[in-house]
This record gives sequence, structure tokens and C-alpha cells, in this order.
Amino acid sequence: MLNRTPDKIMPKKDVVVVGLGWTGAIMSKELADAGLEVVALERGEHRPTSEAAPYPSVADELAYVKRFKLFQRMKNNTVTIRYKIGETAVPYRELGSFYLGTGVGGCGFHWNGMTWRALREDLKIRTMYSEKYGADFIPDEMTIQDYPFTYEELEPHFTMFEDVCGTSGQAGNIKGKIIQGGNPFEAPRSGNYPNPPLKTLYGGSLFKQAAEKLGLHPFPLPASNASKPYTNPYGVRLGPCNYCGYCEDFGCYMYSKASPQACILPALIPMPNFEFRTQSEVIQVNTDNSGKKATGVTYVDADGQLIFQPAEMVLLCAFQVHNVKLLLVSQIGKPYNPQTGDGVVGKNFAYQYYTSASIYLKEGAVNNPFIGAGAAGTVIDDFNGLNFNHREGNFIGGAYISATNTGGRPISQVGTAPGTPRWGKGWKQGKKSAYQRSMGISAEGSVMSYRNAYIDLDPNYKDAWGLPLARMTFNWHDNEFRQGAYMKAQMEKICQAMDDVESYQVSATSGNWDTRVYQSTHITGGAITGDSPSNSVVNKYMQSWDVPNLFVYGACAFPQNMAYNPTGLIGAMTYLSAQEIKNRYLKNPGPLVK
Repeated sequence: MLNRTPDKIMPKKDVVVVGLGWTGAIMSKELADAGLEVVALERGEHRPTSEAAPYPSVADELAYVKRFKLFQRMKNNTVTIRYKIGETAVPYRELGSFYLGTGVGGCGFHWNGMTWRALREDLKIRTMYSEKYGADFIPDEMTIQDYPFTYEELEPHFTMFEDVCGTSGQAGNIKGKIIQGGNPFEAPRSGNYPNPPLKTLYGGSLFKQAAEKLGLHPFPLPASNASKPYTNPYGVRLGPCNYCGYCEDFGCYMYSKASPQACILPALIPMPNFEFRTQSEVIQVNTDNSGKKATGVTYVDADGQLIFQPAEMVLLCAFQVHNVKLLLVSQIGKPYNPQTGDGVVGKNFAYQYYTSASIYLKEGAVNNPFIGAGAAGTVIDDFNGLNFNHREGNFIGGAYISATNTGGRPISQVGTAPGTPRWGKGWKQGKKSAYQRSMGISAEGSVMSYRNAYIDLDPNYKDAWGLPLARMTFNWHDNEFRQGAYMKAQMEKICQAMDDVESYQVSATSGNWDTRVYQSTHITGGAITGDSPSNSVVNKYMQSWDVPNLFVYGACAFPQNMAYNPTGLIGAMTYLSAQEIKNRYLKNPGPLVK
């Protein structure tokens, strides 16, 4: 905890929101609509689409992909990483395995747009696996647990988030009726997606044909890249995707890819009871002498001044690891102890596990990889959730397998033909040959939570403000390696069934977690949700068990990581919380679950 007296105290607000990404924008809009005075504090800069993604200058792969124009600078604040307890963690000095977002919109500005609903078993994982396979099927080292709500409770909130995002897709289950062309394994939906699916691209059509040959169930990837002009519930208009191939790591100059900037902020920023301050890095949640009530937050402004913002409610809406660090440095909740299993803050850190196939098509293929979008693809869910026999591979969890084409940008998205030398004329020819003939498929897999995977405060390294860095202790476990071996076998069957394939190579993640190579930014846990203060940091409405006027949002609340991208579930959990705050908390502030 900081002991320094603030340089300035701001006028008190009803709500202070820390971070103005997806969850911060949603909560700010919902609570401002309820008549509250809301201030959002964002440590990065304001990034309106017109300024942060102007065409044609946004199509700059060097600036945005290689030089990380939209991401956190590591010199002032980063994390440390180690593989196991007892090792000395080292700082994550260059963005690699996962990216840390910053600025208005957060990672929601430069994501790909994949928007999934959780499966029922994702939310009730311990119960449903125990019922199907027996409790002894779950290894003792796993600390997986059920979410404290059901899919049915979240369904209207999944719908709301998809409606706000203008998600494009094809439903597979509407009110229990299986719909041809959609995902037959999904839980029932109340209606179809707000927009039809994106177009099926060349690689996706080859994948679809192969999957159908094998009796699998391909469907279009659910994409928050609008397939047609659309107006969302907040009255904000989105344009149709033009498949330019500049989604991931970029803002969308077409206003097609859902983001806080494209979907919420145009309706939120003009509101007279909403204010946002940029270059305002929150470094502490303040509490009263009892430690049971948040009084506001302390932040550092652009001039380096220490500012106290008092508020009746504090909402932590920063990125996963930043929320966890704020709880730890503010001494809210009991830190997790992996030796004893006591404590909850920092518990159940998880990631995702990938298996991938590189495919080289026969001569004459016209893949046109430059035609792409962040979530343009074809996917199967046959090996996800409880949709298959886990005893065959002896693991818990699963993966969805997809053929996506996010683009064909010249630096990072051009492969090489098999046998290509690493330099010279041969290298150039290998690149040229591969452009139309290369494609890939991937299995994005779940990662369970374990007793020895967690986040705490590093004893050796500090940030620019003198506070300890968050320390991640994580590595792959045997369950993930068994999952990879199983998915590899399934993907080899798909590659063998695909038309026009000259060669392919399938590989699963192996060895230690390689933090140098990008996988995804889908890190989860550390401030998990549950049904009791003994097993979680927040209740089902994202409310702190210890400090009832503090709410914590985002993937930090996931008790373990599912195969799907987290954004859809994050959105639904946030809207569930907003509904309960407006309906109950504002009338009678206090614990929403007793």
C-alpha cells in the first residue's frame, strides 16, 4: 500500500472505472444510463478510430505488428515469468507469447473479432466431467471449479453482447431446435446472430469439404466483423467488412470490426454524466480503516502527479493481470499460497494450448490470402467440451479446430514452400511459390487450472512507481500434452481428407512455455469467480467478497480457460453484473450474494 499523500484530490463521483476497454465501456454506459456520475481512468491515450486507424496509413505492418504501435511499452511496467515455484522469475521485456494492451479500447480495439458463447460444460466443468467420467478422472493437481452461474442465466447477456457487436454467424441451436449449417453442439440460443455469417473463403471451403467427408460438423466462425451495414442497440452504426486482412493488431478503418470505439463510445462520450481521463494510471484501490469499503483509487497523471479519485463504487476493468496486480498491491483479499492452497487472489492462472498444421497446396491453387478478416473461417467443435470421448486421449478439456484466413500481409503472413533455403534467390522463390499455395489449420485448446500455476507479486522487480511487478508462475502440464497429441491425430485425418494438398505438417506445442513466440493474448484467472469467499475473489456478479463496493471484470474471473476466445464470455458476465447492479445494488448497496 502507498503511504504517500496525494498531490491532489478530485471531486467525488458515484463510480470510478479503471480501464476503458470492453468491460469499462460497457459498465460506464450501463451505469451512466442509470443516472450515475461516472469517471473512467485510462492509463493510455485516447484512440478514436479516425485518428488511430486512418486509411491508408493504418495498413502499416512494420508500425503496428513489428513495432507494437498499439501495445503497452514494457519499460515502465511489465510482468515477470517463471516456470515453477523456487525459480527466480525474469521480466517479460519484449512482447512475445501474449500482448499487453493499453489505451482507450484496450485489446478490444486490435483483436480479431472471434465471439464465442461458452458451452454448458465450460461453466460447470467439475460437475459435468465428474458425472460423465467419475470424480477420480480429474487429477489431484487440477484446481478447476464450476462457475457460480449457468448458461441459461447468461444466455440473454450473450445475446446483448452479440447485438452490441453486430456479430456475424449462423446459429446451430435455437430454443432446442438444431439448425443446419450452424454449430450443433452449442447450447440453445434465444435467436440467431444479428448478422449473417462472413463469406466462406478458399481455405475454409477446402476445410469444410474435408470435415464433411469425415462426418464432422463444420460451420462458420462467429465473427464480430459485421457482414452487412448494422445499427446496434446503442444506436451506433457499423459498416460491412471488406476483407482487407488488417484486423489483428490494427484498428478497423471500415468501422466493421466490433470495438469499444466502434460500438459503445460514440453513444457514451457525449453523455453529460460521463467523463474519461487518459494517461491516468491507477496504482492503488483505496479502502477505509476497516478494509471493507473502497473509498476510491489513486492514480498517476500525465504530469507525474499522484491524484486521489474518491467514489462510491470502484470497478476494475483493466486487463487480466493488471486487475490482479491492483488487488495484490492494494491488499484486498487474501493472496493465494500454492504450498497450502489457502488464499484466492492470484489463484488459477491459465493460458491456451495450440496445435497447428501447415498445408502446402498443389500447384495451380489460387488461395488469395490477402482476402481475409480476423474471424473469417470455418470451424468444427466435434473435439471440444464433452462432445467426444475423453478417455481415448486421457485428458480434460478440448479444442475447436478451424481454418481461418486473417490476411496475407507481406511480412508476417507469407509462408515459404517446403525445402526453401533461409536466404538468397531460393528464399525469394520459395516465398513467391508459397503465397498462393500455403494455408493452415489450428486447434485452439483449453488449459486447466493447477495448484502450481498462479500470480503473485515479484520480490525482486518493481515498476516505474516503485510497486512490485506481477509474477506469473506457469508451464504446460501433461494434460495439455495429451490434448495436443489427440488433436494432432484428428488434424492429420483432416489434412489427409483435404483436396488439392501436396504436403502438410502438424505440430503440437511442446517443451516449456516459449514466451518469445506469439500464441494468443487469452490469459485468464487470478481474480476468479465462485460461490464462496473460500474459493473465489468475486461472486457471480463480479462483486468482491471482501469489499462489496468493488467489482472486478474480465478474464481474470475465469476459474480455468476454455478453448474459445474469452471475449464473448467476458461480455456476457459484464452485462449480467450490470443488470444486477442496476436492479438490486443501487437500491440497497451491499453484498449481492450472502
